[in-house]
Amino acid sequence: MLYIDRDLDKIDLQSSMDLLSDQRREQVLRITHEQGRRENVAAYLLLKKALHEEYGIDEPPIFGYEDTEKPFLIDHPEIHFNLSHCKTAAVCVLDSVPVGVDVEKIRPFRESLARHTMNEEEMSLILSGTSESEFIRLWTMKESYLKLKGLGIRADMRNVLQQDEAVFETISMDDLFITVCRYRTF
Repeated sequence: MLYIDRDLDKIDLQSSMDLLSDQRREQVLRITHEQGRRENVAAYLLLKKALHEEYGIDEPPIFGYEDTEKPFLIDHPEIHFNLSHCKTAAVCVLDSVPVGVDVEKIRPFRESLARHTMNEEEMSLILSGTSESEFIRLWTMKESYLKLKGLGIRADMRNVLQQDEAVFETISMDDLFITVCRYRTF
């Protein structure tokens, strides 16, 4: 189940802080920029909403972290989730299997970043199509896969998509790309 919030500017940070677990409130308060706090709060509130609507869970989620730093729900490890946010949207995905998600706003890209994170085939796609859209589509695929694996963007991004263990669902929504990644079931 995918939950999306496109109204981050409507979040009242002051009152929203009361809806967070102590753990999440401490994490949010370590963020120095208001926009970053707003994005982080929005993603967490989506998780709360999703857990309530899908499972009837009302207590604030508390995170544990795997060795890879991928978060899980301490009280409900059987529920898999992932969060992502950008300046204009936050997303949450819930599943019964491990899952990763990424959301990005379409924006001009730097070719130097693209060449650092994309392989030759991907660069060819980017340069032959709508560059910004193609770059963001591929980026969200890569990041959602890395989040599924719990690796973050520390891994070699150039070859991330050179595997067949995962499936991707990418949604284009106005100025956003959202990609959900799950392990392939055979």
